[in-house]
Amino acid sequence: MFHGPAADCGPDHAVAYKTRLGIIMFVIYSLIYIGFVAINVVKPSLMAIPVIMGLNMAVVYGVGLIVFALILALIYNHKCTKQERLTTAAHEAKETK
Repeated sequence: MFHGPAADCGPDHAVAYKTRLGIIMFVIYSLIYIGFVAINVVKPSLMAIPVIMGLNMAVVYGVGLIVFALILALIYNHKCTKQERLTTAAHEAKETK
């Protein structure tokens, strides 16, 4: 009810960079996840092997996937924010000339 007007974002000059980076990170994560699924399909008994501090490979790999996804998200956010600043500054510099 006390909602203000939406922020004016303007054009996104870093969209190509962000798309490419997102696809690359998606492929990397997908390959690692496919490894998890492949182990479960081909040799599920491997997932029962204790790996670290008594935790089996299924738990370690599963938690590792979650942590890796969070790390990728942080990297993506950092790199895209940096690229947005660079491309916006370059675009504004072109317009002032």
